Amino acid sequence: MEKIKAVIFDLDGTIGDTLPLCIKAFKKSIEPLIGRSISDEEIIATFGPSEEGTIMALAPNNYEEGISRYLRYYEQLHEMCPTPFNGIANLLADLKDRKIRLAMVTGKGKHSTIISLQKFGIAHLFETIETGHSFGPRKPQGITAVLNYFKDVNKNEVIYVGDAPSDIVVCKNAGIPIAAAAWALSAEPEKLAELNPEELFYSTGDFTDWINSRI
Repeated sequence: MEKIKAVIFDLDGTIGDTLPLCIKAFKKSIEPLIGRSISDEEIIATFGPSEEGTIMALAPNNYEEGISRYLRYYEQLHEMCPTPFNGIANLLADLKDRKIRLAMVTGKGKHSTIISLQKFGIAHLFETIETGHSFGPRKPQGITAVLNYFKDVNKNEVIYVGDAPSDIVVCKNAGIPIAAAAWALSAEPEKLAELNPEELFYSTGDFTDWINSRI
């Protein structure tokens, strides 16, 4: 791999520990609409599409109200995750100062992505942001869009940072290296390792040290 000139970040589980927040917001928004409790596993099984896809899967007869309630609770409950993972905000600012180009490709919907980035105070650090779609995963399209945006940067000079096993598959198909993030409690390090990412990090500190050595 050549010197890094651009970094594409995932959001949930990579920049911040937002998964517990997402699950609680889903439960508070959906359960009253469908008249029953839903498990964490039931919610997670719908992931891939954006939150809109989860609402569509679990409360299809109350879609519009479900979305409205979810975004309201997501913002209200964001105190569950008030800051990014340790060191990430400083790393992003430092990369920006050093003229490393920053982008985001996340499966989250546009509105919840904006809420989190504003709460974290880091929205201004990303040149371009690609969010999810209600009908299914669109990270491949998102990464392609970012690579086209960074058209003067070679693929070998770009790295994606994400916590999901599917992120590794997407990056291999796109022909770009990935730094697999295993620092969230929700991470699955064994599954990540099985897919042979170019790099695998168990702490934000180790990732920071590594990326600083590759710039």
